[in-house]
Amino acid sequence: MQNLDFECAALGRELAREADEKLLTDALGVLEEQGVYAFFLYLKAREKNQDTIYKKCWDFLKKTPHGQPLLSQSTNNNNVFEELKSLATHLDDLLFARDLLRQTLIYARYHVKAQSEAGK
Repeated sequence: MQNLDFECAALGRELAREADEKLLTDALGVLEEQGVYAFFLYLKAREKNQDTIYKKCWDFLKKTPHGQPLLSQSTNNNNVFEELKSLATHLDDLLFARDLLRQTLIYARYHVKAQSEAGK
């Protein structure tokens, strides 16, 4: 059995190495206020290097935490609308994805704070 909280923590730690606290906080705010689709659009617009938070979160949702992937296994990361439209047909999966992303971003923020505190 896979411990999803630990998976979120591991990804959060990885994201903290590549992003600052402001970007993580802003992305979390977009996720909570506007949802998963807006979260990915926000990151795509904000990030110069698409291999950072956007891609890592996208790949994380393509894993199979409960037997089947939340997103399809296609490699077309440019069509976020179609992928998330499919995800939205199953409300439980959409809310599950949102919760996983939220937990990941919270852990990432904690890791950034811990790194800045250790540097003082």
